[in-house]
Amino acid sequence: MIRVSKIAHASYETPDLDQQVEYYTDVMGLSLVAKEKDTAYLASTVDHHSIVLRRGPKAQCVRLGFQIPMEADLDAFDKQVSAHGIKTTRKKDPGPSISEAVTFEDAKGTVMEVFKRGAFSHQKFQQKGVVPFKLGHVAFHCVDVKKVTKFYCDVLGFRESDWMGDFFSFLRCGPDHHTINLMGTGSNRHFHTAFELRDWSHMHDACDFLSLRGFKLLWGPGRHGIGHNLFAYHRAPNGLITETFAELDRMNEELGYFEPRPWHRDNPQKPKVWEKDPSASNLWGIMPPDEMMQ
Repeated sequence: MIRVSKIAHASYETPDLDQQVEYYTDVMGLSLVAKEKDTAYLASTVDHHSIVLRRGPKAQCVRLGFQIPMEADLDAFDKQVSAHGIKTTRKKDPGPSISEAVTFEDAKGTVMEVFKRGAFSHQKFQQKGVVPFKLGHVAFHCVDVKKVTKFYCDVLGFRESDWMGDFFSFLRCGPDHHTINLMGTGSNRHFHTAFELRDWSHMHDACDFLSLRGFKLLWGPGRHGIGHNLFAYHRAPNGLITETFAELDRMNEELGYFEPRPWHRDNPQKPKVWEKDPSASNLWGIMPPDEMMQ
């Protein structure tokens, strides 16, 4: 099976394109690397872009880009997807630095763009804003979480890292504990987009910076039980939720457990089904407000 190995970018529609570009550049600290009339591309460092913004009627995540290894065969991946009865489309030059992609919809209607990319853009980290290391993961509300989880595992090659009960899955396509989160809540929509920070000191500085710019935290700082990462959530100007995180669990696939950390409750920490318990959400005890689910 050809598995996707990295989340490359997330694409969003947003009514006020300029306001959201300003948020990602001046507040989050990404680089605006290209802009057309109704589309903007923003990057952290290595890749040409990790966020794509397009002018649209409402704020929503509409596409996700994933890379397969350079030695993988894109034709074979196309056939692999088609074998599941999924309609695929081949696109030439679908975006900057991408020569060809296989596109199709996941089980909840989000468009997948899968491609190979060998060239690096070598952007430097910005000197202003939060300045995350990378796009870490994207989370969604789902009508049928088991169906969508099965899609990501069977079609894209994701692996299950953890579940909370039978309604919240955490899926990985590399060593990071999760790249996709899926929560069964009865609707298909974006939940949050997460960016990785260095450590607790970076989180501390980011929270101070966000506060000075008028962005109040929805939830956090805290430490999730599932994934064990430090976290803090706020809402972007277009209403979508952004998470900043650090110290996310990383999987040693050969050994079958996550790299040991002193704050783990299990030793070794292996993939499992967590009970729907406050400690699964936040080991430090403060639970999310109702606004997180809006």
